[in-house]
Amino acid sequence: MNRSLRRQRQPKERTGGRAPARAIPRAAAGSAGGAARGGRAGPLGWRPRFVMDIISELRKVIWPTRQDTVYLTVVVVVVTLILGAVLGAIDIGFGWFIEQTLLK
Repeated sequence: MNRSLRRQRQPKERTGGRAPARAIPRAAAGSAGGAARGGRAGPLGWRPRFVMDIISELRKVIWPTRQDTVYLTVVVVVVTLILGAVLGAIDIGFGWFIEQTLLK
């Protein structure tokens, strides 16, 4: 059942004397349609709705500054080197332990 039929079936006292809400037209700005509906022309004139949603969400993102990016990159590299050294030492230690106990 569509929206207009549901509105007609509602009892009158439920509306509270207010004027019924107007339906929003389906062909709104930002929908697919291209230059034929007054949209942008060109290679990106027609875009699916999900692409427009992605672009809208990306505009809301607070991107890190260059200083934050460099700092966090250095932190990741340092932590990776430390963990690599620790795991390498554990590997060498286990290799030495196996050679001294089981392979002799």
